[in-house]
Amino acid sequence: MNASIGVFDSGVGGLTVVRELMRQLPSENVIYFGDTARVPYGSKSKNTILKFSRQIVRFLRTKNVKAIVVACNTASALALEDMRDEIDIPVIGVVRPGAKMAVEKTKTKHVGVIGTEATIKSGIYTDYIRQLDEEVTVIGKACPLFCPLVEEGLLEDRITDDMIDRYLSEIKPYNVDSLVLGCTHYPLLFNPIKRYMGNGVTLINPAYETAKELKQILDEKGLLNSRSNIPSYDFYVSDGMDKFKAFADRVLPINVNTVNVIDIESY
Repeated sequence: MNASIGVFDSGVGGLTVVRELMRQLPSENVIYFGDTARVPYGSKSKNTILKFSRQIVRFLRTKNVKAIVVACNTASALALEDMRDEIDIPVIGVVRPGAKMAVEKTKTKHVGVIGTEATIKSGIYTDYIRQLDEEVTVIGKACPLFCPLVEEGLLEDRITDDMIDRYLSEIKPYNVDSLVLGCTHYPLLFNPIKRYMGNGVTLINPAYETAKELKQILDEKGLLNSRSNIPSYDFYVSDGMDKFKAFADRVLPINVNTVNVIDIESY
């Protein structure tokens, strides 16, 4: 089926999911929306996140997408189930695949989860992980300043190292051996976080497992693109086109030639 996969996030972080889709589903067309005018989502209420998510889904449906990836941990935590009830195409979030991988990797039964305030407060990672293995202890920590650091491109910077130390020093004493990067922005801080946590801790990037799960769902439903044509990638944002394009060119294995700005509030 030649229809596109719709992907959305609060900003640029969801490009880490697009990168995995390109690797694992190289024949699929992708339409991405980054809500750059209203980022970050992590400090907003559930009602606001639900409103934003519904607007974005309505926009993506105008593009006749065959599936939607909620490439935002906050929206996955607070809006995913509602969206699944409201539309008739597959909708997949990034939380459950990440939780599953964390349980598979841990040997100490101590798993760390870092994310936005809304994601950590929701307890959704803890719920999913405990459903899979009730013996696992989950240590959650909100890291709200990671998103703006990523958005500003401060991936290797002293201030980023200082914030990693401030946040993750609270997790280190718990002997975690798996750490879930529970926000799509955070894999872009993989190297400094890995340096701080050390080789004994496996960093879990939910984007990889999300792409793998989506491929399985599309296959089961007969929705995989059977054509061997060169895939199309279309990018939309609610603000900051030039800044988004510059960031996308650093994250993705392709050059992003065009980024379209839309009025998401009109949907």
